[in-house]
Amino acid sequence: MDQPTDLRRARGDRTRREVLDSAVQDASVRGLDALTFGTLAASAPVNKSAIAGLFGSKENLQLAAVERAREIYTEHVIVPARSADRGLARLWALVRAWTEYSRSRVFRGGCFFRTVEVEFDMREGAVHDAVVEAQRSWESYLVHQAQAAVDAGELAADTDPHQVAFEVDALLNAANDRSLLFGDDSVYGRALEAARSLLVARGADRAVLG
Repeated sequence: MDQPTDLRRARGDRTRREVLDSAVQDASVRGLDALTFGTLAASAPVNKSAIAGLFGSKENLQLAAVERAREIYTEHVIVPARSADRGLARLWALVRAWTEYSRSRVFRGGCFFRTVEVEFDMREGAVHDAVVEAQRSWESYLVHQAQAAVDAGELAADTDPHQVAFEVDALLNAANDRSLLFGDDSVYGRALEAARSLLVARGADRAVLG
C-alpha cells in the first residue's frame, strides 16, 4: 500500500473520531435521535456531506456513537479499576471510578448511557440492541467482581452477586441523575456511602472501602 493511501486513511480515521467525539457529547445531552449530519457539521471539522459519506445513515451514526461512548467509558471507568485486585477491591475501584466519571462530566450530559437507555428502552432495532449490550456488559463486569469477592471470602458466602451489582448500579445512576437535575455534587458522596454500607452489610471489610 503506498504512502498517500495510508495518509488518506489516517486522515479519514482521525476525522471520523473527531465527528464521533462531537456526536457522543451532543447525544449525552439531547439523545441519539437528535443527532443529524447537519447539526454535527456545526461542531465537527467537516461539512454535512462529508459526515454523510463517513456514516451513510443516521442509524449507522447512532451505532458508531454508542461504540465510541463505550470506548470512552472503558477508558474512564474500567481501565482505572484494573490496577486493583480482583474481587472486593476492584468492585470498589469501579464504584469510585464511575463516580468520578459522572462527577467530572466526561460526557457533558453526565453518563451517556443513562441518557440513551431512557431514550431507547421501549424501542426495537439495532440501536436499542447496542445500548442493551453495553449495559449488560457493564453489569456483567460488576457481577463478576462481586462473585470473585464471594469466592475469596471478602463477601458473605450467601451473597447474591447479581443483587449486589443491581444495587450498586442503581445507586450510581441515582447520583448521576440527581446531580444533573439539582446541580448537587454532594449526591456522589451519598452514593459512595450507600454503596459502602451495602457491601459492609454483606461482610465486606470497611477498611478496604476507603
